[in-house]
Amino acid sequence: MRYELPEVLTVTGTGPVRTVTIDRPAELNAVNADLHRALAQVWRQLAADTEARVVILTGAGRAFSAGGDLDWITSFLDDPVARDESIREGAEIIEELLRFPLPVIAAVNGPAVGLGASIAILCDIVLISERAHLADPHIAVGLVAGDGGAAFWPLLTPILRSREYLYTGDRIDAATAVELGLASRTVAPDELPAAARALADRLAALPPQALHSTKRVVNMYLSQALAGPLQAGFAAEVVTMQSAEHRERLRALRERTR
Repeated sequence: MRYELPEVLTVTGTGPVRTVTIDRPAELNAVNADLHRALAQVWRQLAADTEARVVILTGAGRAFSAGGDLDWITSFLDDPVARDESIREGAEIIEELLRFPLPVIAAVNGPAVGLGASIAILCDIVLISERAHLADPHIAVGLVAGDGGAAFWPLLTPILRSREYLYTGDRIDAATAVELGLASRTVAPDELPAAARALADRLAALPPQALHSTKRVVNMYLSQALAGPLQAGFAAEVVTMQSAEHRERLRALRERTR
């Protein structure tokens, strides 16, 4: 099957396993407009691939995804149409992931930050490199953590622990992520691709209807629990995107990282 996607997101593999690679390694796989759109579109294309049974999601280079591209996010300050489209598309990414029928294994090869962390944690099984970490620094730039963290971290890990990491934006190292229930297990960095593939092959050999239906039932809990918090989160994030404090903090961060 031919996938119609921007070059920043690639789909490879033959037989029953597809590997989806976030492919902006020079930018630590930060999410720009093309990648954001691709992350919303790829799941329906994968579902239409009749030979696919399991998906591995990973990042090229040394990061899984560093979160939103600062140039792209800064453009929202003067482009409310693009800003609102990004919010709509962000909701679509999460909804499509939850609806996607095949099992998805996240092979978190490096930092997974902001939306990158949200996408990784929403996968069915999260294998995380011992050198990787998670983080959600939305608040540090004056934004509500609306695209996942505030809505679904408390479903997976104790609320008191979620609050500390969401409020501070501190890094969650791989071992702590497993302890908190935000990742399945740690894997040595050099062994991560092989571990993800071995698990994918094992899942691909299982009876597909039973596997897909089990995933659908499990995800019903997530979809029902997330309906209200996600809507509230995205609405609140739009409001903070228009705040003077967000504008100041984002521009200051952009200057520091140039």
